[in-house]
Amino acid sequence: MDAKLLEILVCPLCKSPLIYHKAEQELICKADRLAFKIQDDIPVMLADEARTLTAEEAEKL
Repeated sequence: MDAKLLEILVCPLCKSPLIYHKAEQELICKADRLAFKIQDDIPVMLADEARTLTAEEAEKL
């Protein structure tokens, strides 16, 4: 994932900064508790495609 791209990407819903999880290939929005997947180095920033974080996952952030 390109570092410059990570600097400008924000959550499409609340505009909060995103946290990059390299191992899971996801961008995490802590505020909305959503994980946006990354496919072939391209973030899928669609709310309908996002995974909702469990309470346990959100606490670890």
